[in-house]
Amino acid sequence: MVLEFPDNFLLIDLCGEHDRNLADIELKLGVQVLRRGNQLSIHGEAEATAEAAEVLTALYERLEAGRAVEAADIDREVRMGASEKATGSRAGDQMELIKGPDGDRVEIKTRKKIIEPRTDAQKAYVKSLFENELAFGIGPAGTGKTYLAVAVGVNLFIGGHVDRIILSRPAVEAGEKLGYLPGDMKDKVDPYMQPLYDALNDFLPQKQVVKLIEEKKIEIAPLAFMRGRTLSRAFVVLDEAQNATTMQMKMFLTRLGEGSRMVITGDRTQIDLPRGVSSGLRDAERLLTNIPKIGFNYFSSKDVVRHPLVAAIIEAYEKDDPK
Repeated sequence: MVLEFPDNFLLIDLCGEHDRNLADIELKLGVQVLRRGNQLSIHGEAEATAEAAEVLTALYERLEAGRAVEAADIDREVRMGASEKATGSRAGDQMELIKGPDGDRVEIKTRKKIIEPRTDAQKAYVKSLFENELAFGIGPAGTGKTYLAVAVGVNLFIGGHVDRIILSRPAVEAGEKLGYLPGDMKDKVDPYMQPLYDALNDFLPQKQVVKLIEEKKIEIAPLAFMRGRTLSRAFVVLDEAQNATTMQMKMFLTRLGEGSRMVITGDRTQIDLPRGVSSGLRDAERLLTNIPKIGFNYFSSKDVVRHPLVAAIIEAYEKDDPK
């Protein structure tokens, strides 16, 4: 099979430095891809050849839309199928959920960059965050649950739909004893909150993040600090919710105030609570599933957008799970 690409500069980006993108596709699909001028010739079994052609075409279209092609994009196209159609976009959104120029892509605009959900599950999740005042994102690490939630929060904040962003997570040790940490309360809890800082810094200039934190327009705090508060006109994210107890989860959910949106993210396979303590995420899922206007969104290893090995690791653990 021979594919022809009209733009030689984009073709160079498609092939990658020293043709490493082509080599990656060859390894994953068991084909051989030869480059001649502005053509790519694909050799192999008919099914694999057709799949490689779909992947290459999808990646080229991505480049035509002004987006880079990285290893994670290649892995996603190979694993998920280049011909999937998105489900997360809709016409007439009142928020800043942007439909891409091809009518199929969903984008979230922030100050530093535009975020594009890469899988159907991510697109449906983003849609749920805009549509529902309360939404859950449940699935393994690396699927973008927290990252996309923070992106949506920044989008709504800069658009004036909410007055502040509140990011929280339980301060539970992940199987380790950290001992007595030095410093004041902020110094003690910041190590637990660092992933939330990292996400914010991806979407807003660092100086602006610092200023907004000083002005209390962005708050990053342990779950225990939420008790007794009513959170109005705020975008609130509870990360690592599998490590919240049932009582903590009930307390957090009942903080929802007028004009606010709340997102709860977690991974049921990474519970670090003491033995015998029930996970609030599991209980919330059991109790709230049938309540209207609460969105539940699920991810699997196929939605992992970190290093391709992360997906393989998660799949290996899932297969070994005695349940």
